[in-house]
Amino acid sequence: MFKSVTLPFAGIVILYASMASAAESAFGPTIPNAAPAPTPAPEGMVWIPGGEFSMGCDSVCESMCDLSGVSKDALPIHQVRVDGYWMDKTEVTNAQFAKFVEATRYVTVAERKPTKEEFPTAPPENLIAGSTVFTPTPGKVRLDNYFQWWNYVPGADWRHPEGEGSNIAGRESYPVVQIAYDDAVAYAKWAGKRLPTEAEWEFAARGGEAGKLYSWGNDLKVDGKFQANIYQGDFPVENGDTGEDGFKGIAPTARFAPNGYGLYDMSGNVWEWCGDWYRVDTYARLKLAGGVAENPQGPSTPYDPAEPNEKKRVHRGGSFLCTSKYCTRYMVGTRGKGEVSTASNHVGFRCVAPASGLLKK
Repeated sequence: MFKSVTLPFAGIVILYASMASAAESAFGPTIPNAAPAPTPAPEGMVWIPGGEFSMGCDSVCESMCDLSGVSKDALPIHQVRVDGYWMDKTEVTNAQFAKFVEATRYVTVAERKPTKEEFPTAPPENLIAGSTVFTPTPGKVRLDNYFQWWNYVPGADWRHPEGEGSNIAGRESYPVVQIAYDDAVAYAKWAGKRLPTEAEWEFAARGGEAGKLYSWGNDLKVDGKFQANIYQGDFPVENGDTGEDGFKGIAPTARFAPNGYGLYDMSGNVWEWCGDWYRVDTYARLKLAGGVAENPQGPSTPYDPAEPNEKKRVHRGGSFLCTSKYCTRYMVGTRGKGEVSTASNHVGFRCVAPASGLLKK
């Protein structure tokens, strides 16, 4: 079920608050590793050389959104080095996930009936399998309460992304959604892969560039055209968006130009799970440690001061619901987060594999 419940900040002093205000504004150059790509490439994957880069975003990111505080957790900029790896060219599609389910008979979190042990205060009639779905509001609303446009919908799962009556017929090449963290991990293990770390994800998304706002450059539009599937409408009133980018709502994979590493949809379309626990002060802690962080795996425990009891993992890339009015996290240096058992109709994933190739299943 939709578990997130906003709780008051308990007054715990967190490191990032002081560090964020002193964030550097300059990015250093990206220095890729010199080792050539191993061969052959696993099917559907591209080689990401790894190397040293400046990770995070600066005050420019913050100025790009109408709401303040959106990118505070992506400050300060800090130096990171990652080893080379393979990465899926696209987000995992419905067709690919269907093969996994057929081979393993896996049942996703959204398809499982919630238990009384998980939700002791919920009435029995509410313990119904389902997931969260974006539902437009009937008119303009304040943007300080996401429960206004997210609803728990019985029967919503990867086969029925918007709930009962919806399906994925004809959407085989669309990214699979309604995927909780454990679902993404299970698929990755079956495929001989794993989820990327947050550092690997950002290095790959930057495509060899340093400090650009987007995975394709610094301009939201190129020659007057959108470069990603994001929200252009009056959020959250309209259903999806106005379609100025060519799509109302979710889009098939690889409909926009790839970045410098040949990766599609590293901005917009659907959020992507990473393996790291989410902490609001992760970047500040790395910066305070000094030097270059080598293959960071993320913190050992999660912590979100807005919802301190929730166990959250990192999301990256933004989605078709991201807009400058509320969420500009299609910007490559920004961060997202999600409670591990909560799925929705705008969250999916892609996988990575080590330089040596696919892992043993």
